[in-house]
Amino acid sequence: MRFAFRTFGRGTHPPANKFTADSPLVRLDVPEKLYLPLSQHIGAPAVPVVSVGDSVAAGQLVGESGGKVSARVHSPVSGRVEGIVSRPTASGGKCAHIVIVPDGEGRRVSMPVLGQPSPEEVKERVREAGIVGMGGAGFPTHVKLSPAKKPEFFLVNGAECEPYITCDCRLMTERAKEVVRGARLLAYAAGADKALIGVESNKKEAYAAILAECVGDDLGVSVQAALLRTKYPQGAEKQLVFALTGRRVPPGGLPADVGCVVDNVHTAYAVCRAADFGEPLTERALTVGGREAGRPGNYFVAIGTPFSFVREMTRGEKSDDDLVKIINGGPMMGIAQSGLDASVGKTTSSLLFFGEKEAALQEPTQCINCGRCIRCCPMKLSPRDIERAALEKDTERLEELYVQSCMECGVCSYVCPAKRPLVHAIRLAKKTLRERGGGK
Repeated sequence: MRFAFRTFGRGTHPPANKFTADSPLVRLDVPEKLYLPLSQHIGAPAVPVVSVGDSVAAGQLVGESGGKVSARVHSPVSGRVEGIVSRPTASGGKCAHIVIVPDGEGRRVSMPVLGQPSPEEVKERVREAGIVGMGGAGFPTHVKLSPAKKPEFFLVNGAECEPYITCDCRLMTERAKEVVRGARLLAYAAGADKALIGVESNKKEAYAAILAECVGDDLGVSVQAALLRTKYPQGAEKQLVFALTGRRVPPGGLPADVGCVVDNVHTAYAVCRAADFGEPLTERALTVGGREAGRPGNYFVAIGTPFSFVREMTRGEKSDDDLVKIINGGPMMGIAQSGLDASVGKTTSSLLFFGEKEAALQEPTQCINCGRCIRCCPMKLSPRDIERAALEKDTERLEELYVQSCMECGVCSYVCPAKRPLVHAIRLAKKTLRERGGGK
C-alpha cells in the first residue's frame, strides 16, 4: 500500500502562516500561581482529592476522574493548595479550578516505569496519567483504547492542518522517538497490528524524523509514516481515515465502525512519557503566534498556567494597544477569548495574538447562491441551506440536511464570498435540535 500525498475530497487551502515551524520547543517559566481546571476534557469533571492548605508534589494526583468518561488531573509542581475556585475556561464557560502556589522545592512523585507491559497495563497507565486527546475535544484516551471490536489500524494525526499552529510539528521533529513509541503503545493497547502516522507534506523535516524511527515491530505492532497532501481540514478524524485507509466513516458513525482508532501525535508523546518515564500529563507543547506576539514560538507550558502569564512571558516589545483578538486554538476552529483569565489546559494547542489586519472581519452580505460552501464542505453538506433552515427554525429540514454531521471546521465560512456567518448558523441549528430532542 502506498501512502504518498494521500488526501480527501473537497476542503480548502487557507494560508498556512507556519511562521514558527523552525522555532524549537523551549520550556516556559512557572507562574506564581497555577489554576488547574477540573474540566479540561469531554465527560464528567474531575473531583478534587486535595484540600485547601495541603502540600502537594509535582506529579501528585489532585483530581480523580468523576466517571467512566473523565480524566485525572495532576499537579505540575510542588507547592501548596491555596484554594478551589470557579474560574472562566477557554471554551467560554466556567468550572472549578485547583489553585496551587509553587514552593520551588522540586518535590516530585512518579509512577513505576512499565517494562514489557500487557495491553491492559498500558490502558491502565493511560488512565492513571490522565491522558486525553490533545489535538481537539479532549476525549479521555483510556476509553478510546477499548473499542467494541478489534481495530485494524491505529491512526495518529500529525497533519496539524490549522494555520499558525506548529507545536505538533516540533514534537515530531525533536521528539520523534517518543512519538513513534507512543503510537506503538497506543496501537498495542487498542489491539491494532498497524499504526499509521499521517504528516502533511509541508512538514518534511518532521516527516523525515518520524520515518527514521519507524523500524521494527516491537510489541507486535508495525508503525508507518504517511505523507499527506497539505489541505484543510486534513487532520479531521473522518478525513484522516479516508486519506490513510481509503475507508469512509458513515454519517453518524465513528472511525471504529471501519476498523480504525484515531489519536493525536501529542497524545502519543504523552503516552510514551507515562509508560516509559512514569510521568503523568502535567504539561503540554503550545504555539504562541500572530503578529502581535512579541516572542512567537513553541513552548512547553505547565497545565494551569494563566493565559495572562503566557502573554507576559512572550510579549517582548509588544504592547496591547494594537491587540484586537486573542484565539485559543487555530483561526479556523479556535475560540476567541474575551480576555486572558483562562488557563492552559490539556487541549490548549496555541494562543494567537492578532492585530487589526489579521483579525479583520468583513460585514456579511446577501447570499449569492454560488454554491462554493457546498463544493468545499468536506462532509458533503449544504451549509447554505442549513443556514436558511436554522434562521427559520425548521427542525424537520435541519434533520434532513444532517446538520449534526457538521464538525464546524469553518471551511464554509472561509470560502463564502458573501462572508455569511455559516458556522454560527450551524451551531445555532444544533442548539435548536438539542432543545427539541431531535437530530440525526
